[in-house]
Amino acid sequence: MTEFDRKAKDWDQSPVKTERAQAVAGAVARRVPLSRGMRALEYGCGTGLLSFALRRRLGRITLADSSEGMLAVLSEKIAGAGIRNMFPLRLDLTTDPPPPERYGLIYSLMALHHIPDTAGILRAFFSLLEENGFACIADLDSEDGSFHGGGFDGHRGFDRGELQALAVRAGFRKVAFDTVFRMRKQTERGVREFPLFLMTAEKPGGRS
Repeated sequence: MTEFDRKAKDWDQSPVKTERAQAVAGAVARRVPLSRGMRALEYGCGTGLLSFALRRRLGRITLADSSEGMLAVLSEKIAGAGIRNMFPLRLDLTTDPPPPERYGLIYSLMALHHIPDTAGILRAFFSLLEENGFACIADLDSEDGSFHGGGFDGHRGFDRGELQALAVRAGFRKVAFDTVFRMRKQTERGVREFPLFLMTAEKPGGRS
């Protein structure tokens, strides 16, 4: 059982997680021309808080995560609400073959800093997008490690310029950043505020 499997049952009990997802959903909607005809993939979906906030604006949504515990909670939520356009999928793009579907939108919230190979996952997202599709990634700005504390071996947030360069190298264009939320969190050094950005990027295609 992973850390996320253990945390899954109580994940939605934190009001800040719901507030964060709502803020990011609003920013995605401002940046991307969403439609009910758009197929979407949420990567690192957890219990699906972001997709629940976006579901009425999108068509079929695939919600991918590697945590069985998170997907179990998500499946219960989908069934309990009678939702018909959200479909959980166990997927780890760092080890599993990519799904056959292509998407008009791929988005993630607080997942990128857990993935060691940032350049690799951006390339994977690019390959899974349709032409003129959008990637929307919400995550932490660079921080000193206080967010997770000692023992965390993921990224300590991201420098926006460096992440933009990786996205361009993966093939994306029109890469833009907005600060969309500020998390206040108790750390070993007291209560700290951590800004979250939304990076939006487009996959080139036929339209100009």
